[in-house]
Amino acid sequence: MIVRDRVYTIDDAWRLSQLPENENKFFYLIDGELLFMSRPGGEHGLIASLIAHFLWAYVLERELGRITTETGYHPPDSRSTLLGPDVGFVHRDRAPQPFPKRFVPVMPDLAVEVLSPSNTLPELRRKAEVYLQNGTALVWLVNPDEKTAETWRLENGKTISETVGTGGALDGQPGLPGFRLELDALFSLV
Repeated sequence: MIVRDRVYTIDDAWRLSQLPENENKFFYLIDGELLFMSRPGGEHGLIASLIAHFLWAYVLERELGRITTETGYHPPDSRSTLLGPDVGFVHRDRAPQPFPKRFVPVMPDLAVEVLSPSNTLPELRRKAEVYLQNGTALVWLVNPDEKTAETWRLENGKTISETVGTGGALDGQPGLPGFRLELDALFSLV
């Protein structure tokens, strides 16, 4: 059992993120538990921006939706869960119009988290579960040190995760049919 002083909301996370002393922190929430991480380092940012680049090239050509980086998303019916994927994709049919200036009130269809020295693989796996439980269709957990990625999906109500390694590719199923990102091509640019 987790004992908390209080249950935090997206409003608390927004307020805290605006304070000068928190300029280098990203706040997120899991069931009202307030968590934070430091701003990512160079390799992390490079990988995230490359993934966003490849996704944007695919999405723009097909007018599929929006790609974001380091953006807060929360389920529309919950103010106590807030995640900020390194890269997110929201299909045009689900993207709020206009796109919000604050946190996005839907979970992304695709969430990408890049492992960095400030977090652990178990932390990212916990986030993957939370994304899937709240409407995200596909999660990629990218591990730069191992040059691998885990893909997470729900199939028939069960969480399925697979590891993609050297010579493999990440696919966009189900949200981005036809999209493929070769890991060797990604990591060769880092």
